[in-house]
Amino acid sequence: MNLSKVVLIQPPIRDFYLTKKRTLPYGLASIAAVLINKGFEVQILDALATSKSKAIEWPDEFSYLKPFYGQKDISLFSLFHEFRHFGYSYEHMGTKVREIKPFVVGISSLFTPYGNEALNTARAVKRFYPDCKIVLGGHHPTQFPQQTLACTAVDFVLRGEGETAMGLLCEALTNGSDPKQIPGIAFKKKSETGTETRTFISRPSWIKDLETLPLPASHLMDQGFYQRKNKGSIMVVSSRGCPMRCSYCSVSASSSHGPFRRRPVEPVIREIQTQMANNDIGFIDFEDENLCLNRDWFLELFAGIRRLTAGRDIELRAMNGLYPPSLDEKIVSTMKAVGFRTLNLSLGSTDRDQLKRFQRPDIREAFENALDLAQAHDLDCVSYIIAAAPGQTAKSSLKDLLYLAHKRTLIGLSIYYPAPGSLDFQVCQDKNILPRDFCLMRSTALPVEDTTSRTQAVTLLRLSRILNFMKDLANTHIPEPEAFPGRDNDLPLDRQGLSVKLLQWFLFDGIIRGAGPDGRIFSHATDTNLTRQFVEQIKTIPIVGIK
Repeated sequence: MNLSKVVLIQPPIRDFYLTKKRTLPYGLASIAAVLINKGFEVQILDALATSKSKAIEWPDEFSYLKPFYGQKDISLFSLFHEFRHFGYSYEHMGTKVREIKPFVVGISSLFTPYGNEALNTARAVKRFYPDCKIVLGGHHPTQFPQQTLACTAVDFVLRGEGETAMGLLCEALTNGSDPKQIPGIAFKKKSETGTETRTFISRPSWIKDLETLPLPASHLMDQGFYQRKNKGSIMVVSSRGCPMRCSYCSVSASSSHGPFRRRPVEPVIREIQTQMANNDIGFIDFEDENLCLNRDWFLELFAGIRRLTAGRDIELRAMNGLYPPSLDEKIVSTMKAVGFRTLNLSLGSTDRDQLKRFQRPDIREAFENALDLAQAHDLDCVSYIIAAAPGQTAKSSLKDLLYLAHKRTLIGLSIYYPAPGSLDFQVCQDKNILPRDFCLMRSTALPVEDTTSRTQAVTLLRLSRILNFMKDLANTHIPEPEAFPGRDNDLPLDRQGLSVKLLQWFLFDGIIRGAGPDGRIFSHATDTNLTRQFVEQIKTIPIVGIK
């Protein structure tokens, strides 16, 4: 064991799909930078920095989803089928730690549905290298420290933001000082008599002044893996928290997350400049919850970025979503000039009753203005809505889809999931509709069944895929409805042609069909009332494409 070595791990993930461009271990790089400044030798082991994935048996907890995802569909508007392990194996991570011989291993556990993967990683590390101390941090152990510490492989939990706390913990473990004074710490400790084990849990710790933090140690991330179109892809977080009070969000001002804090412009510019000096950057994603709320700050920041990126083909994106009322002509023209090609717009819903439950204002006027500005500046749009939240009806979600059908935007429909720490998590708890297991608190699990049934939820998800396909066809030609001939032969061999044929049949009878790899046609489990309402009403709406 080397008392100067620390390993930080991003665990593998098990799910129906993985979005690679959203998994850069930015938080671990931020913690690593503090540790390096304190003289520790740090390595990041990123289990997701590999194309390795394998289909695994569906966990028993997910068996109720078989009627919805049980058959493989090769059409362009298919959903999910295989449950997969993405990334290196737990054993691989344990072996790598044993080779490095650190005295501390920090494991990221950001999302509650993937808490098991973090714990399994901890167990593997402890099995292969029992001498190290294992620390778990992130949103999940922040919300559930007691449950996390119940795992015998976990020695410490850090609640809240971990940069300061991790550095102090590593120092305490090297000099033998009492860790109780470390902000956000939680751990198990035997009583003085040694007859019982007590748990010490402190309140989450939030960093007041983000300017005091060093720039993330981005050189420790696998830059070669996180590429787009053979160029580097980086993530930037220029603020933390959110001043809005959305009920479904775990980082909003109404949640148990830390307060909204914005970084000064200069260190953000310096961070991007450093990354560009060491990497041929082609893509920058801002992971802020609200990038444009402060207009002057935004314009100053992006004036600096424009100077950095002048003459270089770099795409910028804000994939967490932009709040439409914060967008105006100057903001959008600046985005275009700097390298934005798509605006990700946060709409939530168009239903006034649901917006009240979400604690969001009705922003349709600002949203439509944002769409107009995007078109004027030749920017694509993706608009995010939520379905199947507690109290939300399938009828209101169908109206959201039909509203977006004649808007110049793709549709990003997310099935609601209960985010621990949010107001709606407590609502679900009070209604006794929380999933029975942490691993089910994800969109793909159709986790909450309240005023929207699971069948309705998956139907809305399929309708959003079909509608996006129709929007893509709108730039050429949407086919006329056609009756299903009742046989599988004479189908187009290409995926596009096959999908067009499935669409024609759907527009005729409202049945959502799929096609297996062998060309066999089958019907998906859906709510036929919803699909028929969609078909009836979509015929009266001029569908607008995305260009």
